Amino acid sequence: MSEPISQKPPPDDSEVKLKIYFLPNLLTAGNLFCGFIALTKIVEADPMSDNYFAQIKLSLAFILLACIFDLFDGRVARMGGVESPFGREFDSLADLVSFGVAPAAMAFAAGMRGGWDALFLIYFVGCGISRLARYNVTAEALSGRTDASVDPGTAKVTHFEGLPIPTSLALVAMVAIFAALGRWQASLPLGALVLGPFTLHPPAVLYFLHGSGMVSKTLRIPKP
Repeated sequence: MSEPISQKPPPDDSEVKLKIYFLPNLLTAGNLFCGFIALTKIVEADPMSDNYFAQIKLSLAFILLACIFDLFDGRVARMGGVESPFGREFDSLADLVSFGVAPAAMAFAAGMRGGWDALFLIYFVGCGISRLARYNVTAEALSGRTDASVDPGTAKVTHFEGLPIPTSLALVAMVAIFAALGRWQASLPLGALVLGPFTLHPPAVLYFLHGSGMVSKTLRIPKP
């Protein structure tokens, strides 16, 4: 009697999920890749060379491209019904590089290197980390609420608490404008102030304010 022909077992749930989740995670990887390339261009930029602004523009272009990837990865996941804790965490790590570390590095490269500048830039990145961590921890809990912050028809959160980290593009644009005008290093707008033991370049205060906006619990931004 011949043995029955073996058949390949159907894929389990984990295999199906991996295939479904591939596209949004690929878009998130694109966000991370663009953020990393922007960082390398910032490091390579030499303020004393004639092509400094070209390097800054290239960094800005990659950060803008990262923003496009960030815009679509979540939408693709929601359209396919494949949102997951992994995707949320992966997206946050990519956002931290593209919209937290890269803008701070661009400010440092532009000349915000005083003691107060460094503290404000570190604070900005720390607020970005806190903003992303808080969002990940509270997103699921908020979606189960029934108050005015949640759309009863979709059970989705209707607003961001604090500034979303991609809004740091405004700071990136500011630094790019400085570079276009030749206002970097010793020529940064408003000069340098010596306050106590450290030096402060006033544009760095905007990083402090933006970081504070990201961790604010009273500032609410409607979700698109």
